[in-house]
Amino acid sequence: MENILSVAIGAVVGLVGAVFGSWFTARRQDRMWLREQKLKAGVGFNTAVTQLIDHLRETQLSDDGAGANELAGRMQEARSALYLLCADETVDLADALARRVWHSRPSEGMDERRDEHRQTLELLRRFTHQLRQEIARS
Repeated sequence: MENILSVAIGAVVGLVGAVFGSWFTARRQDRMWLREQKLKAGVGFNTAVTQLIDHLRETQLSDDGAGANELAGRMQEARSALYLLCADETVDLADALARRVWHSRPSEGMDERRDEHRQTLELLRRFTHQLRQEIARS
């Protein structure tokens, strides 16, 4: 009788260990997947924003046609992924950056254009820093 009891206790402990190990592994894989998705969305957003910034320094978005519109579409697609994956602070910075880039227009004065460009790049740096912190916490 004692042998059966000790075998049963050992089996229960082994089963609990296996269940806990499976749960822990699944959680770890979920966190890694989420981290990877945030990284992909962030890279896609940053790339599209940077290309749009460079493009819009010279021309207006509506004047170019498919090239700028394709970049804007990629930016919006990546921003949608950020909405689903990231915290509010990161999403708010992505929104602000997207609005700033979307409304960027060439200006008459070079000083005005440089100042707008500098402010946009600073917002891009803030977004990138926030995203980097969020990914590190995941």
